[in-house]
Amino acid sequence: MYKISEFAEITGLSKETLRYYAEVKLLEPAYINPVNNYRYYDDGSYFLAMLLVKLRSFGFTIQEMISVMNDESFSNLEALLIQKKKNLHKQVEELNRKVEEIDEFLESGKEEDD
Repeated sequence: MYKISEFAEITGLSKETLRYYAEVKLLEPAYINPVNNYRYYDDGSYFLAMLLVKLRSFGFTIQEMISVMNDESFSNLEALLIQKKKNLHKQVEELNRKVEEIDEFLESGKEEDD
């Protein structure tokens, strides 16, 4: 079992994030000491925390992560990941268009200088 500070260190999640995740029922401690209210996490918690870290890095919202965690079969995870991937491709296309517009704008400024 890991105290919250130890668990925060090994997962890269802050203690505040872990408390928030517990509050929204996303990642609850494996055990809370009734005497001092210390939170303890176990190896199963570590697996779930690493999944949450990965989902967050993919741009999942808290609500989407809750949906994934509540679906014990993780059946909708693939669909959500495919949708995230499509959204990222769309963002890349939009950014590429903006880069092209900037290039065109810069070129038009050079032509006026000639």
